[in-house]
Amino acid sequence: MGDFNLALVIVAAVVCVLVFIFNVYLLINYQHPDDVNQAYFPKFIVVLGLSVAAISILMLPADVANRQACKNSIYNGACNLTLPMKDLWLAIYIVDAILVFFVIPFAMFYYEGDQDKSVGKRVLSALMWVVATAIVCGLVLGILYGLVGKVDFTVMHLSSSTASFPSTWTSLSRSQPCLGASHQCAAYSTTASAETTWTMRTTFPEYVVALATIVGSVLFTIFGGVGIFCLPLGLIFSFIRRPKAVITRSQYIKEATELGKKARELKKAAATLHQEEKSGSKGRKWRKNVKAVEKELLLLEEDMKALEEMFPQGEKAETSWALTVLSYLGKLVLGIIGLCVSVAWVAHIIIYLLINPPLSSFLNEVFIKLDDVWGLLGTAAFAFFCFYLLLAVIAGAMVLGLRFVFITIHPMKWGGTLMNSFLFNVGLILLCSISVIQFCATAFGYYAQATAAQEIFGHTLKSLRGIKYLYKYNVFQIAFIVFAGLTFIYYALFGWRKRKQTGRFQLSS
Repeated sequence: MGDFNLALVIVAAVVCVLVFIFNVYLLINYQHPDDVNQAYFPKFIVVLGLSVAAISILMLPADVANRQACKNSIYNGACNLTLPMKDLWLAIYIVDAILVFFVIPFAMFYYEGDQDKSVGKRVLSALMWVVATAIVCGLVLGILYGLVGKVDFTVMHLSSSTASFPSTWTSLSRSQPCLGASHQCAAYSTTASAETTWTMRTTFPEYVVALATIVGSVLFTIFGGVGIFCLPLGLIFSFIRRPKAVITRSQYIKEATELGKKARELKKAAATLHQEEKSGSKGRKWRKNVKAVEKELLLLEEDMKALEEMFPQGEKAETSWALTVLSYLGKLVLGIIGLCVSVAWVAHIIIYLLINPPLSSFLNEVFIKLDDVWGLLGTAAFAFFCFYLLLAVIAGAMVLGLRFVFITIHPMKWGGTLMNSFLFNVGLILLCSISVIQFCATAFGYYAQATAAQEIFGHTLKSLRGIKYLYKYNVFQIAFIVFAGLTFIYYALFGWRKRKQTGRFQLSS
């Protein structure tokens, strides 16, 4: 058993190294050419944040494997050789909260600072914003922890009389499991008045994790609920709206001319906004116009990409068109697989979480049976479902930000992502990853039972004063299903339609 525990530690160390290398690869290939060989501090934060998010997702399967490592211990103290998962959970989520609320905002303020200012002034300006944020967050956390930083556990007070040790056990049976005249145990004969509340103060790190989870749960409910269906259906309808054939050269010239006119209008609008920024006119209308320009720029890039697909050029035009056709077929396959996973997620939430008592443990049983086939197969499937939920959150954030423009749009583009966009998306992933883990620990409570994650997210969080009612009445799960249903209806009615041209861009006066 000790060898198994050592192997688990080695696997965890190797996975951490691989995650770090993969995130460096993503950074190198996604970064904008303007950020090459500079902006090293934001790049370090991006790699660190992505690594923390990925490791936090993988920690839940590791927690399950860690529990199984000492399940069959044959000597005393064998479980002491396993990973200290509760301490690791608290450590990684404290790091998560520090990155989201302090480090990433500092890096974004510094990166987006006026380039005409000196490095010292940019650092000072960013530091002032972060210090102000830290003071406000510290005061709020301290006051809330002092007032309501307690957990209320509902317990049953049981008592019974003593009885002489029996000389024979023949009097005990399934119908009479206890001794005494009534042949009933104290737990069977207790009354409702025996129920009481046991109150204790939670630790401050657990309270910070709990509040960060609430903030992330709001975003997760909205973005995840929308993304759970827009992720696969977006791929499927992308295949349906694909270019069916190559257009003629005259059609290409006509469309390219229109796109060129729109590009010039956007360039002129961006220059006007830049002049307003320098003059200090950064009011509500200015921010609204910036978001409008960002949205139109993304739509213009989509139109340019679609035009290039419909009229491939160069010596390998036929090869390019063949690759385009294959890419859309790949989207169809991935979309169908994702749709099956999304339907399984929604069905599991309804069957296991919203119906009381649950109709079935559903995916929990699937993972357990996969573990019986091969030790890590169920754990791997479990990790896949957790990662898929995080991908759905990212997809939902991008769709809502693009269509409704109520958040700043920061798209991730291969070879064209600026560091502020990287930092924004990393912050979003980190904030939602806490809620994804909590949601998975609840949804797969039967499979992940007796783990450190269950102790933190399954007991402490759900008993925290002032917060427990959100989980008692399944507020987040119900809202998740509502957003998922509305998204499915929207795509079923309008997803197959091609996006209409928005016309010439106009700045609001």
